[in-house]
Amino acid sequence: MKTRFLFKDVEVDEKTKDYILKRLEEISDLFHELTLFDTEVSRDKRGFFYVEVNVREPHKLHRAKETSKSIEGSIDMVIAKLRVHIVKEKDRRRELRERGARSIKKGVVVDESARF
Repeated sequence: MKTRFLFKDVEVDEKTKDYILKRLEEISDLFHELTLFDTEVSRDKRGFFYVEVNVREPHKLHRAKETSKSIEGSIDMVIAKLRVHIVKEKDRRRELRERGARSIKKGVVVDESARF
């Protein structure tokens, strides 16, 4: 897992950075080994923390962003959004593959009296 951080207008200590890495490792098993995690943390004028995570796979880009009063809260919400998005996409791909297999199976006639 490769991770890049970008901090804008905010000082982040090692404890917070380790927390972000720990949360990203929880979802790293859903991705390919060549995945790059880009994490951007910034603070707006009202004092809210803006966290954006871009996950770059070889042919895909997944992105989630969230704003809250703490960095930890924002990263938790971003990880939850990414997890839902990835699971939903994997289920969609699996379903398409299964539907394709069923249509091929219907087209192949082994025996006229066979029922599928």
